[in-house]
Amino acid sequence: MTPGISGFSLFVPPYRVQLEDWCEWNDQPWNKVQNVVGRSFRMRGPGQSVYTLAANAVWRLIRDYDIDPTQVGFLALGTESSSDNSAGAVIVKGMVNDALSAHGLPQLARDCEVPEFKQACLAGVYGVKAALRYLATDGADRQAIVVSADIAEYARGGSGEPTQGAGAVAMLLESAPRLLEVNLAGSGSDSDYRVADFRKPFARFRGQPPRDDGQMQDLPVFNGRYSTSCYIDATHHAMAAVLRKRPGRALDYFDVVERVFMHRPYHQMPATGWVMAYLFALAADEESGRDQLRAHCADAGIDAELLLAELCAPSPFHGNGAEIGEITGDVFPLSRRLRQHLRSTELWGTLVRDKLGLGSEAMRDLGNLYTAALPAWLASGLQQALADGLELSGQEWLALGYGSGDAAEALPMRVVPGWQDAAARINFESALDDPIDLTEAQYIALHEGRLGEFVAAEPSDVFVVDHLGTSNGPDFYDQGIEYYRYVPPTA
Repeated sequence: MTPGISGFSLFVPPYRVQLEDWCEWNDQPWNKVQNVVGRSFRMRGPGQSVYTLAANAVWRLIRDYDIDPTQVGFLALGTESSSDNSAGAVIVKGMVNDALSAHGLPQLARDCEVPEFKQACLAGVYGVKAALRYLATDGADRQAIVVSADIAEYARGGSGEPTQGAGAVAMLLESAPRLLEVNLAGSGSDSDYRVADFRKPFARFRGQPPRDDGQMQDLPVFNGRYSTSCYIDATHHAMAAVLRKRPGRALDYFDVVERVFMHRPYHQMPATGWVMAYLFALAADEESGRDQLRAHCADAGIDAELLLAELCAPSPFHGNGAEIGEITGDVFPLSRRLRQHLRSTELWGTLVRDKLGLGSEAMRDLGNLYTAALPAWLASGLQQALADGLELSGQEWLALGYGSGDAAEALPMRVVPGWQDAAARINFESALDDPIDLTEAQYIALHEGRLGEFVAAEPSDVFVVDHLGTSNGPDFYDQGIEYYRYVPPTA
């Protein structure tokens, strides 16, 4: 069989912000926010870091899927929220080994590889590709775990504030997968350096006041409309790379693929990216695609030739010599008008609702998980399909990852026969159980790291940050190093 994915396990903090409450606190339109963004998001709480989130997801994966830790030869961490510039996945391994020992279980293998991947929200997909290559070569008789974990924080009062989130998704990968085969040979990649889409320069940390939780506030630098255009451009080129590898007419793929899952910084973005990929494919198809596009333009009152020029123009970003000041707005304005028109047509139902709908509704309660958003949606889709009694075996799926604002990956997948057994172990619903809804004052305190004003939930069967090192020599140095502790289940 083709290597692929055999399991998903999630972990999210219990601290939840209901966006309807947030709209009331900030005098924002709830109807618009729920349609565009979602319903709620989670926040990192006291004693939590990106590494504890990741370790909690891996710990659950091992138990959910009865994994023999000695058979895991590859443990990768994908994140853009690292707080250590030297180590990453090995920190997760250390925590998980503590829990395994506490339960009398064997530890993760000493010869297990522990890479960390960083490319914004695409890091987990790069981890998956590396794990698949490992399983196809020297790790064919082993198992691999890839955990995507992130903490999305935005400044209060900024446009990104309702799109925050925190959590982790761990994935089990095997040479004979039980859920999804991944067709690496048919995958598509894109990368192009864009200077000021979405970045996290270390200069942001200068002068930050100390926080009670010992963490730095990782607020990104981004430009909203420009970021949307970068998402459209990158996902289009990754899709185009997939279509070039397929035999026959490229447009036919939009009928063949049955389910599509994409990086989702907020609820509406995947539909935007997928419809744009379709419009680009229409514009590139001189046989009949352009005629279809002209018919849509006629219905929408749009000049078709101007739209074709917009869609067929060279990529307007850094690599093509454009000055960034000229392209910080909407690069595809006519396409946006056509998308708005298509929302009221039958095409939108078959292209968007049918293909992007599986698992999408539950994702409205996760917020933006950065690199964990795409695997979380895959997990949600599989769990919904099982609950609804859908038969997926043999279906062609597409997972389209994106890393702001420089890279994208498109991974064709096939649902494995008998997928139901492994899907039944996915913990998506239970991972969201027992949330703690925050008041405005509690939300502000957590956002600002003022833990003295916040009563934390009692930890149980989780990893926590126990304390930060403070020694600065001369005989011993551990200043700023996080020390972790496994808290066994409470009686």
